[in-house]
Amino acid sequence: MVKLQEVFKLFYLGKHSGRKLQWQPTLGHAVLKAEFKEGKKELQVSLFQTLVLLMFNEGEEFSMEEIRTATGIEEGELRRTLQSLACGKARVLNKNPRGKDVEDGDRFNFNNDFKHKLFRIKINQIQMKETVEEQVSTTERVFQDRQYQIDAAVVRIMKMRKTLSHNLLVSELYNQLKFPVKPGDLKKRIESLIDRDYMERDKETPNQYHYVA
Repeated sequence: MVKLQEVFKLFYLGKHSGRKLQWQPTLGHAVLKAEFKEGKKELQVSLFQTLVLLMFNEGEEFSMEEIRTATGIEEGELRRTLQSLACGKARVLNKNPRGKDVEDGDRFNFNNDFKHKLFRIKINQIQMKETVEEQVSTTERVFQDRQYQIDAAVVRIMKMRKTLSHNLLVSELYNQLKFPVKPGDLKKRIESLIDRDYMERDKETPNQYHYVA
């Protein structure tokens, strides 16, 4: 999958300049075919759940540490993933010792006795509230992504129009951007692009910009 991601990344960035491609693994999902004593089932699971379950094609039992090493999933996310597979309503994995929470020393094995009335079962991922640090990190990441989007929109507009007044450029940006933005933030991004020689001020009319090819 990582190899395919790299192939798509090269293709996408080759087609679109000035954009940033960021993968969201938490939004991915897959359908796995599984065989239990009761018969075959289809499991609709997240990408992280998929990575964990596929390990049980290679072995019967794994510790949490072994699963973390093999999958590379961050510890908090892995605990939630294992909890959803071994402690939720659809327990396709057995946890030893039993319990509602996943601890460091826990071991997991495939639950061959799993039963369910449905043929296709959706196993929901367990959500955890963000910590203050995670909230700050998310806010910063969104802010950074929006800066990239503003920069790309400014360059796109100026490339097409060649010369624009500040007010007309801001008006065009409000039409194109899909999120709320303050005039002061737009001004900062325009100043940044001038500093990086993407555009320049008119020498006689400072409130007018020219695209720099």
